[in-house]
Amino acid sequence: MNDTYYEFGTAADRWDRAQLFFEAKEYLTAARILGGLVEEAPEQVAPRLLLARSYYHSARLARAEEELRAVLERDPVESYARLMLGRTLERQGRQAEAATHLRLAAALSGDFGQPGNGA
Repeated sequence: MNDTYYEFGTAADRWDRAQLFFEAKEYLTAARILGGLVEEAPEQVAPRLLLARSYYHSARLARAEEELRAVLERDPVESYARLMLGRTLERQGRQAEAATHLRLAAALSGDFGQPGNGA
């Protein structure tokens, strides 16, 4: 595939295309499309979250962390981004740092149960 495929169409067309690739578990292709969308509209959270998820699932953890931190700069109470950041940090072996984000995610989502249940 050439680069024009990733850039073709409106932002909505590319968003739909990226979601299709993500659902097909073609995470690197989804990330390639989403990267352009994030550059065009860096303030939008949804494309950046899906980009972070694409990076996470393709084991590009440093890039996932970078995108998640950018989401949290814009929206500090985005509970899913907190949860994902916690999981990303866990996969990198940064347990203590991950625990902080996982606790915040649980609190933001209203999960005040026992630590570690379902997060």
